[in-house]
Amino acid sequence: MATKAKRDIPLPAVNHGARHVAIIMDGNGRWAKKRLMPRLAGHKAGVEAVRRTARAAREMGLECLTLYAFSSENWKRPASEVSDLMGLLSHFIQADIDEFDANDVRLKIIGNYRAFDPALVKLIDNAVDRTAGNSGSILAVALNYGSQDEMVRVAQTLAAKAAAGEIAPGDIGAEDISNCLYTAGLPPLDLLIRTSGEQRLSNFMLWQAAYAELYFTDMLWPDFDGEALAAALSVFKERERRFGGL
Repeated sequence: MATKAKRDIPLPAVNHGARHVAIIMDGNGRWAKKRLMPRLAGHKAGVEAVRRTARAAREMGLECLTLYAFSSENWKRPASEVSDLMGLLSHFIQADIDEFDANDVRLKIIGNYRAFDPALVKLIDNAVDRTAGNSGSILAVALNYGSQDEMVRVAQTLAAKAAAGEIAPGDIGAEDISNCLYTAGLPPLDLLIRTSGEQRLSNFMLWQAAYAELYFTDMLWPDFDGEALAAALSVFKERERRFGGL
């Protein structure tokens, strides 16, 4: 029987003010290279960082944690590496679904994951369905996700509605766009973190990040943990968010 994961960090005060944090998990390959290890070793270490961070996010009272796991551009990587990533994803879901369910976590997928192998798609669907009734925190995983592709999908959806007379083109507003995004129903994005020292969004949640705070760290993703998340939230807490006002 699955049991709740042990806390790997002390429970911090949950007055940081963030509801939704997203992370661009970057640096697995560089982590492995520094240790003269194959890239697969870096990806495996990255999965452990996912586990640590997801557990810490629950402890810190976040409503939603979104992780950029596989972008629509990652198909350009060598076929062997893509295969390794798919294998790790499959193993992660099978190994951790009991923990998700035991901790009342709802799994959500953003992106066109149905382009994956049918067996993996079925595994993902089963995990999503199993946790659909959970009312605790949300773990959103971006799979075959690209923000520009997402916006094209939104434009096509709204254009089809306009052509069918369901909505007037002039009446389309920001809320209509938000409701067509993969992230519809999730809390607004408060904080976007990127590891490894790179300072760009890499086609991730471009619409959603319009008023999110950005936090960049030189830490490579496999080294990320609850303490690193707490540090990011501490910085977030000190930010003054005006949303265009004074």
